[in-house]
Amino acid sequence: MVSKPPTLPKIFSPLISPNNGSARIGLAGARKKQQKMKWEGVDEKLAKMVTEANLDQASERRRVREAFKDVQLGIDHCLFKAHYDGVKTKESYEVNTRGVQIFSKCWLPENVPIKALICFCHGYGDTCTFFFEGIARKFASCGYGVFALDYPGFGLSEGLHGYVPSFDTLVNDVAEHFSKIKENPEYQGLPSFLFGQSMGGAVALKVHFEQPNAWHGAVLVAPMCKMSDDVVPPWPLQQILICVAKILPRGKLVPQKDLADMAFKEKKKRDQCSYNVIAYKDKPRLRTALELLRTTQEIERRLKEVSLPLLILHGEADIVTDPSVSKALYEKANSSDKKLCLYDNAWHSLLEGESDEMIFRVLDDIISWLDMHSIRGAS
Repeated sequence: MVSKPPTLPKIFSPLISPNNGSARIGLAGARKKQQKMKWEGVDEKLAKMVTEANLDQASERRRVREAFKDVQLGIDHCLFKAHYDGVKTKESYEVNTRGVQIFSKCWLPENVPIKALICFCHGYGDTCTFFFEGIARKFASCGYGVFALDYPGFGLSEGLHGYVPSFDTLVNDVAEHFSKIKENPEYQGLPSFLFGQSMGGAVALKVHFEQPNAWHGAVLVAPMCKMSDDVVPPWPLQQILICVAKILPRGKLVPQKDLADMAFKEKKKRDQCSYNVIAYKDKPRLRTALELLRTTQEIERRLKEVSLPLLILHGEADIVTDPSVSKALYEKANSSDKKLCLYDNAWHSLLEGESDEMIFRVLDDIISWLDMHSIRGAS
């Protein structure tokens, strides 16, 4: 172990693995952990197929998700137990201008006009085909067209699992995808909102910086958009990490503890994270960690450039992204229309890991804000 380790964002370990160049070691560890899980209602053959899959490549992630998706939607979680009529969905794959095949999904109200577009940016390691499924159905049942994609390297999109060689390129891919949706004649003239969770909050803000006048507002849930002073590595150590990343960019760091343990307050819901079998749960890759660090430092410098209507929601007991992050954003943003909602004793995963009552309270707060701003945006 390193006696004085470099410090990275709180979602990463402050230790560098001596084996960080070996993907096989990390994969074996992840499999061992998965094999200890007992998925209710899953036969041994399916469980074995999932735990033995090498998820580095999209083709294998797609095979696993196809086999497991009915199990996912059947778990005992309030987001999946709630049923909403009049919602239609569509999944698709499309090659973007970089030649990368991107998976996307949309949820649309079937029998009422669309009020506005919600464009979702998911968090680190996450996908748009698990917990967000229930969130999106809730929004669509309230009249919103909801659009989401898996970033390259995550979920069902093409790319090495969990690898972000360039955060700017990722943001460009997201901006391109959502711009194409908004150019559809069927949706032109409708208000459009960015919706970002955790790392997705950083993605949403970067999209806003690229397109400062293109959006009618942003909803940010526990956004990762500013680094606290005590977790920024000293400049010399940053240079060391950058040098190591040039040699082993895909190498992995050792997590300090499981992200779900820190993010999900309710144990039952925390355990249900294991059902998102294509989420990236292995050790963060070195280049990915550096890209997130660089991005949060950039966003911290540019908070005053945030100018769109803003709804920020954060749990006061969050230890993944400190609530002071959201307070700083709220105070420094140049938006004339901004609102900060802090939830007492709530953890990081406000929309997935809290009590049923808290989850629907937060969803209702978001929908109320969207309803108000959709009317303004359409006028």
